[in-house]
Amino acid sequence: MGHSFPIIFRLRLSLIAVIGAALLKLGTWPLLGVYGAFALLWAFVLRTPLKALTQLLGAELIFLSLMALPLGWERASYLLVRSLICLLIVNSFLLSLPPHSFGIALKGLPLPAGLQQSVLLAGQYLEILLSEVTRMQRAAQCRGLSGPAGWLRYASAAMIGALYIRTLDRAERVYGAMVSRGYQGELPVDAKTTPKELAGLLGAASVAGGLTLASYLKF
Repeated sequence: MGHSFPIIFRLRLSLIAVIGAALLKLGTWPLLGVYGAFALLWAFVLRTPLKALTQLLGAELIFLSLMALPLGWERASYLLVRSLICLLIVNSFLLSLPPHSFGIALKGLPLPAGLQQSVLLAGQYLEILLSEVTRMQRAAQCRGLSGPAGWLRYASAAMIGALYIRTLDRAERVYGAMVSRGYQGELPVDAKTTPKELAGLLGAASVAGGLTLASYLKF
C-alpha cells in the first residue's frame, strides 16, 4: 500500500512531518500526540519491518537519553518523546526503501544543483558502505565468528581497514560504470511532482504549519 507512493513523495512528506514536530513548542503534549499518531500510521502504511525498526530506535534512543536527561525530567521527557516520533517517521521511510533507491529519494530535496549532486553521491557511497558491512558480517558468521562479545569487538576492529579498502574499491568501480554509461555530473533522475502529489504535500504542509502555530498561540 505505502510502497505505491513515489519515493520522492514519501521523502518530502516525511520531512514535512519531522520539521513540523521539531518546531512544536515545548510542553504541547496534545499536539505532539497528533504527530505520534501520524508516525505510527506512517510506519503501518509503509509496512516497515518491525524488528529492524525497534532495534534501530533502541540504539538511537540510548544516545538521545544521555543528551536529554541532564536538561531536567519535564523538559527531557518531552524532547525524548518528540525525538522518538521524528525518528519513527524517518526510520520508517528509510527502512521501506528498495535497494539502490536512497540516491533517487535525495534527488527530491530542494537543494542547489551542486550541493544536490554531492548529497546524491554521498548517499550512494553510504549505500555501498552499508552493503559491504552486511556482506562482511555475513561472512564472519559463516566462519563461526559468533562467540564472546570481546572477540567480536576485536574482529570488528580488525575488519575496519579491509572494509574501508573494499568500500573505496567498489565505489570507484561504480563510478567508472556510471562514467561509461554517460554520467557527466548530473544523475538522470526524474524528480518532478505530479499535481496530485503537490496538492497532498501542500495540504500536509498546511496542517503541520497550523499545528505549529497553534502550539504557540494556545499553550
